[in-house]
Amino acid sequence: QVQLAESGGGSVQSGGSLTLSCATSEFTYNNYCMGWLRQTPGKELEGVAAISAGGSYTDYADSVKGRFTISRDPVKNTLLLRMNSLKPEDTAVYFCAAEALLPGHYCYSGTDFTYRGQGTQVTVSS
Repeated sequence: QVQLAESGGGSVQSGGSLTLSCATSEFTYNNYCMGWLRQTPGKELEGVAAISAGGSYTDYADSVKGRFTISRDPVKNTLLLRMNSLKPEDTAVYFCAAEALLPGHYCYSGTDFTYRGQGTQVTVSS
């Protein structure tokens, strides 16, 4: 069973920064494509960023490119999302996600992730 536990959400003013963390098992961390999704009320789930199982490949939605950085912490088996230059439109519930990709399939922000955490709220005020 894949377990994902997010932390680090909160409230920040426009232009500020936050770092989200997602703790998972060593097996999931080492073998799954992982990413971050977000959702605001009345809108569809949006893929924000993704990182391959080995950590060598990352992908971002155009809306966050240059501002957000996804990375892996191998010591803690934790996925990170550093969010800089936050805007009010970044306000959403952010979900950590994981997917066991079949060979030949790419890990990218639009991946249809099977597993998701409970989510953490990020609120950016103007």
